[in-house]
Amino acid sequence: MNFFFYSAFGNAKTIRNDNSSRFGKYVDIHFSKEGVIEGARIEQYLLEKSRLVSQGSDERNYHIFYCMLAGMTREERQKLELSDASNYSYLTGGGSITCDGRDDAREFADIRSAMKVLMFSDSEVWEILKLLASILHMGNIKFRGKVVDNLDATEVPDMTSLIRVAKFLGLDSRNLKEALTLKTIFAQGETVVSTLSHRHAMDVRDAFVKGIYGRLFIWIVTKVNAAIYKPHSQTRTSIGILDIFGFENFKINSFEQFCINYANENLQQFFVQHIFKLEQEEYNAENINWQHIEFVDNQDTLDMIAIKQLNIMALIDEESKFPKGTDHTMLLKLHKQQGWNKQYLKPKSDLNHSFGINHFAGVVFYDTRGFLEKNRDTFSADLLQLIHNTSNKFLQHLFIDDISMGSETRKRAPTLSAQFKKSLDALMKTLSNCQPFFIRCIKPNEYKKPMLFDRELCCRQLRYSGMMETIRIRRAGYPIRHTFREFVERYRFLIHGCPPAHRVDCFAATTKICREVLGKSDYQLGHTKVFLKDAHDLFLEQERDRVLTRKITILQRCVRGWYYRRRYKKMRESVIIIQKNWRAWAQKRRYKNMRVGYMRLQALIRSRVVSHRFRHLRGHVVALQARCRGFLVRREVAHRMWAATRIQAQVRGLIARRQYRRLKKRVEAARLKEEEEQALRKQMNKKKAKEIAEIQYRERMVQMEQEEVLRTQKERELLEKKRQLVHDVERRRDEPVDDSQLVEQMFDFLPDSASETQVPPTAFKKQISLVFSLSL
Repeated sequence: MNFFFYSAFGNAKTIRNDNSSRFGKYVDIHFSKEGVIEGARIEQYLLEKSRLVSQGSDERNYHIFYCMLAGMTREERQKLELSDASNYSYLTGGGSITCDGRDDAREFADIRSAMKVLMFSDSEVWEILKLLASILHMGNIKFRGKVVDNLDATEVPDMTSLIRVAKFLGLDSRNLKEALTLKTIFAQGETVVSTLSHRHAMDVRDAFVKGIYGRLFIWIVTKVNAAIYKPHSQTRTSIGILDIFGFENFKINSFEQFCINYANENLQQFFVQHIFKLEQEEYNAENINWQHIEFVDNQDTLDMIAIKQLNIMALIDEESKFPKGTDHTMLLKLHKQQGWNKQYLKPKSDLNHSFGINHFAGVVFYDTRGFLEKNRDTFSADLLQLIHNTSNKFLQHLFIDDISMGSETRKRAPTLSAQFKKSLDALMKTLSNCQPFFIRCIKPNEYKKPMLFDRELCCRQLRYSGMMETIRIRRAGYPIRHTFREFVERYRFLIHGCPPAHRVDCFAATTKICREVLGKSDYQLGHTKVFLKDAHDLFLEQERDRVLTRKITILQRCVRGWYYRRRYKKMRESVIIIQKNWRAWAQKRRYKNMRVGYMRLQALIRSRVVSHRFRHLRGHVVALQARCRGFLVRREVAHRMWAATRIQAQVRGLIARRQYRRLKKRVEAARLKEEEEQALRKQMNKKKAKEIAEIQYRERMVQMEQEEVLRTQKERELLEKKRQLVHDVERRRDEPVDDSQLVEQMFDFLPDSASETQVPPTAFKKQISLVFSLSL
């Protein structure tokens, strides 16, 4: 869990690795006598602080910043006045704020859990987040150059980010602005304040950020060691794991790459010497002549970098202590003192700000711009005074060693290269007292994609890791080694009459095999092993394949003959058994077929008898059914004829009555016409009286016709209502029954509580009217 915690603060996305470790670490894991882990201790080497302020193309800053912005709650972001990662210049320098395959929010939750396990208090976690937020806000502080009294000066046009930084660091915003834009110089007891140019102001800001993060990282390492380290109480064993940066050669290589490659030179020498030592010990133990084996020693490069007088690191340190020392003067001194060395490469042009070193893995040119500033690794007195007066106790604790030093002591403080060299010497001393095992990690391609193998890249990594030199050392001697027992077990087939290894003297058998097969070629026999060249191993394997192929062919022929003879006997016995069983089965099947045939014949005869009886009985039943059906049909027809006669009689009677009533009305009208005519004759002449009586008669007949039409129309309407009522009754019969509506219809005749009058039952009304209509 602590490794995961470290990876957030010390690992970042690069163009070659999404989780590249940008610092070296040595983890010493302690075990008790019972083999149980009881503690550990971690040492860190050379954190790449320049990544905080600038990143390469398609690279990211350290993971912790992106995890913090993605994983904090909204309230925490509001307290720290943080937003999305794309709004901070320190996080967008490489043009990439995301990393495929990483969930920054989930990892931040894991980081917080790890911090709790490692005994970080909530207040300490919050102080760490405040410092990280201050670093992000500090990167957004913008400077603008100006000229004051003919001197380059700097101002801060927007104070928003600066005020936020001052708030979280417990500083006064005015003092912070002065520390970033002014420089105080102490000379002969006097204090001189000068302005800083735009570039120097940005350098001071970046140095402030690097100092805070670097000391925070060291404090975290110390805090973790306090949680996991257990002091020595008794003798115990330990396993050390060294995870350190590999050889680096970029387009632009700076001071960090110089220190990294110097460390790799030391590790390569240790690696080669260890491999050669193992070879030497094995050859001596086996009494093998190995005097002709040589290996490439990189001691000259190490002497030039850090061991001999006026080495490169010494010259860099010397120039770093001069107040007027610059990167250019340092480069001139390097050219002057190391120009004669064949491992040192001087550029052809004096305008080139670089020098080259012939490393074990190849030539690397280093750009000297910024070498001295990175090597000094010092804070300005203004920033230290600012931190001394801060109200943030946690920030003061990080710089307690720097604050407690005097100005003269700080000037004599060791440079970064001296500190790194001292740590590296201690590491090499620790490795010399251990039994080392080496693990080499090879990347198949630079695109971080699966199933893609770049041959040139892999060969270059093998060369950088020193594997080529290891292979050369092994190939210079006898790379193929077998114990006598293994050799006899594998190659005893090459000679006749050699029994297995457990039944023969292995040394004598090995000697005989080598003498008959290899002859007088260059091989050697030790006390327990036989040492061979690659050509010997290849020849032995080819001979072994040839002999085994020939003997295996003979063996296969014999085995196959025995196998097929046994198979034939088994097949013959099986065929006899199959024939016996098949014949028995065939007779049984024949008997069953005959039995089935007789049963089918019986069934046919019996069915013929039964079917004859059935047909006879069926004839009688059909005749009886015909008579019964005829009787029923005749009775139904008679009943229908009677009903039709009754209906016809009723209809004819109705028509006759209707004609009778019409005729009666005509007769009555004629009688009234005669009576009126007789009455009018008394009043007027006969012709006039007849005309008037005729007119009244016609009017009376027209009225009668109209009444007849109205009566017919009413009858038709009444008939239509009856038909509609019948249709509604039929429709209601098919509708689903609603219980509440049915109850309402059945008991609708009961009086309502709100009404005192009784209403006739509606349902009964409808039923009476329906019955009446149907009767009509």
